[in-house]
This record gives sequence, C-alpha cells and structure tokens, in this order.
Amino acid sequence: MKKKIIMALTVIVCFCLQSTLFRTLSFSGIGPNLLIVATAVFGFMNGKKTGTVVGFFSGLLVDIFFGEVLGFYALIYMYIGFANGAFHKIFYPEDIKLPLILISVSDSVYGLITYFLMFLLRSRFQFTFYFMHVILPEIVYTIVITIFLYPIILIINRHFMEEEKRSAKKFV
Repeated sequence: MKKKIIMALTVIVCFCLQSTLFRTLSFSGIGPNLLIVATAVFGFMNGKKTGTVVGFFSGLLVDIFFGEVLGFYALIYMYIGFANGAFHKIFYPEDIKLPLILISVSDSVYGLITYFLMFLLRSRFQFTFYFMHVILPEIVYTIVITIFLYPIILIINRHFMEEEKRSAKKFV
C-alpha cells in the first residue's frame, strides 16, 4: 500500500514540477517531460501492469489540466508505460544506459504520436520544423533532467523493494 501511495505522490510531484517550475525554466517554450520519465521508470522497474497504471494516471492528469480531448494523453502514456514494462526482465538498477535509452525513445514516440495526431491530421505539414524545434529539444532536456531524477526514483524504489522482501520473509 505504501508503494502505491509513493508512486502516486511521485507522479503528482512530477506533474506539479513539470507544470510549474519547469515551465518557468523552459527554453523557447520547451520543457522536460517528467511524466514520461516517471511512467518509463516505474514501467521498467516494476513491470507492464505498474507502467500501464502509472502511465494512465499521468496522462489523465495532462488530459484534465491541459488536454483538448479527455483520454488522448492517458492512452499515449498508458502505452508508453506498457512498452517500458516489457523491459522489466532485462532491467539492472546499476546501469543507467537502458533507462536513458528507453526514456529518450519514449519521449520520441510521445512527440511523434502527438505530432501525427494533433498536427498532421489538421494539415500542418512542417514535420522537420516541429522535430528540430520541439521534439528534439524536449528529448535532450528530458534526458538531462533524467540524469538527476532517476537516482532519486531508484532509491525510493529500492527502499520499497527491500521492505517488500522483509515483509514477505515474515510470512514464510
């Protein structure tokens, strides 16, 4: 139960930081996507189910506060969480390369899906401009923030994994 509360608080804190602090620290209107980081990290640390749930609620927060259609971002984040959860079996906490790669791919997929569904279908065909001025800078900024945010989430996750192991030993 504690782990679920901490995950929910992490998502809320990431959402608040993304929508307040990092909006003021944005470069040319581009800020990091902390909810992608939280969704991806909880996905590959805890599996598909957790990644899907965290992704759904992360996207739902974006939909409620910033979205035009309820459920659009929830669906995107949910699929990103599920896809990252597939890497749970090859995840090693000490190795930061896999998380950085998965988060950059997740942010790329998020940006491309958003472009195709929100802009291309409205006959806005400036893909190279959008990619160079929105998607790529957001990926870079997100990766830079991930280098600092990932160890914090990792420490929290390790604490709860050890606590689960201790409580499991009590019942065996």
